[in-house]
Amino acid sequence: MACGALVQLRDRRVDFRIRDVFIPDPEKLLLTLYGDDILQGRVLDLSDSGDEREAYAVVAVDGLEEPVIVPVKQIRGIL
Repeated sequence: MACGALVQLRDRRVDFRIRDVFIPDPEKLLLTLYGDDILQGRVLDLSDSGDEREAYAVVAVDGLEEPVIVPVKQIRGIL
């Protein structure tokens, strides 16, 4: 992008991907923007911790390639 084009960007709204953000770290950015969002998924497995309060659930979430692992005590509801 030429220097003149850079000047034309000032005070303009632009589009970009989260993965292209340099500062702050994209993971921190996602937590700030979406950290309190609620995800839904299907429990695939449970840990065998011996103590229900310390158990974890392996959950498949639509749109994610890998399942997530969540403490059972943090599950907000059952659908």
